[in-house]
Formats: sequence, C-alpha cells, structure tokens
Amino acid sequence: MSTAFVNFIIQKVILTVLYLSAPPLIASLAIGIIISMFQAVTQLQDQTLTFVPKIIIVIIVLLIFGPWMLNIMGNFATAMFSHFPEYIRGGS
Repeated sequence: MSTAFVNFIIQKVILTVLYLSAPPLIASLAIGIIISMFQAVTQLQDQTLTFVPKIIIVIIVLLIFGPWMLNIMGNFATAMFSHFPEYIRGGS
C-alpha cells in the first residue's frame, strides 16, 4: 500500500466520523449556549441545569438524523468491505 492510498483511506474515515458526529455536537453546543445565556440573564448558576436539556436534545437529534447517519455508516462499511481485496493487494 502506498502512503497516498493510506492517506486517502484515513481521510475518508475522518470525514465519515465528522459527518456522523456533527449533528449531535452542533445541537448540544447550541442548547448549551442558549442555557448559558439564560443562566447569565437570570443569575441562576446551577451546573446541573444544562445536563437534562442537552441529553434530551441529543436524543431528539439522534432520532431525527438516525436514518441518515445509519445510511452514511452503511455506505462507508459497504465501500470498505467491497474493496477489501484491492486494499490487501496494495491499493488502487
């Protein structure tokens, strides 16, 4: 396997991980900022206030984006396994 081919595979893996992790992370970040602004306005500084809304939002996002994320993972796994003999022989 050449280094260019290994770099290509690693790039695909990293991009797939970023695609899959982006929706829950962005939703969690957004709700965290909203709750932090609410806490700053009301001067309510309870650290546990952010956990429950973040968990609920992440679960909702996973339910909404779950089929899309499963499709991305399935396509990636299918591509990896279908080209596995080429990877063993030395890349393309």
